[in-house]
Amino acid sequence: MDTRVLKYFLTVAQTNNITKAAKQLHITQPTLSRQIMDLEKELNITLFDRNQRRMQLTKSGVLFQRRATTILQLLNEAKTELHQKKNELTGTVNLGCVVSNVSSFLMHLVDQFQQAHPDVFFNLFDGDGDFLRRQIDEAETELACLIEPVEAAKYNYLVLPTREQWGIILRTDDPLAQKKCFTKEDLYKLPLLIPHRNIVRDEVSEVLKLDMHKLNAKVSNNLPSNAMALIRSGHYYGLAIKGIVNLYHDSSITFVPFSPISTTGHVLVWKKNRALSPAAEVFLQFVAAHCN
Repeated sequence: MDTRVLKYFLTVAQTNNITKAAKQLHITQPTLSRQIMDLEKELNITLFDRNQRRMQLTKSGVLFQRRATTILQLLNEAKTELHQKKNELTGTVNLGCVVSNVSSFLMHLVDQFQQAHPDVFFNLFDGDGDFLRRQIDEAETELACLIEPVEAAKYNYLVLPTREQWGIILRTDDPLAQKKCFTKEDLYKLPLLIPHRNIVRDEVSEVLKLDMHKLNAKVSNNLPSNAMALIRSGHYYGLAIKGIVNLYHDSSITFVPFSPISTTGHVLVWKKNRALSPAAEVFLQFVAAHCN
């Protein structure tokens, strides 16, 4: 399969139109149509639903779009690494990070690393643990910073020197904001926003000895932006980490910890039995040195 055809396919998928795609690619429309049909024949699958002038991806087409994007990205990175100048580090590091107080720590290291290696480019991905693990599993991200726990059977990991405290995020003017801590009995009375990841909920539940069936859970969320809007309404309380409040710098919201205290760590993970790019390998060593 010619990578040129992959570029043709991705352009059609982006424009949803053969004519527009052909113009962008500087080829004729019949040529492009034939290339797409030949690709579908080679794969023995229909990639597009052809609706009049629109070219809409099928479910198989969406999957192939992701894979084709990854293939071309890896090819470009390989070319960059092969043309790397002697004694000069170049290339791309695909790095994911959860939204927590580890962000400041990790981005400080990215900044320092680029000062030493200005020709290294970083692709940064924000997301929750589930999204970032999928990114790693599908080779779209090489390294990702996650909140513990992680599946040690699937990933290598480096423990980072940052920890998070679990508690409740609520409006600053809420009378409950005067509390020094929240107990499990307090949680049973609150309309809660809870983390989307089961593995994280289980970890918090184990520490607090929660009966999850007694919680008045109203919403689950993976990233904090939409959840914060609900918390600001005064009708919801977010079961979350303190680092979210620290990142938002919003005086209208505050954080109250749990009792007993519940904390969790962060780890930098990468897939087992998969080689890292030279730039990612050097960055991992750089982070490890700072952790030590």
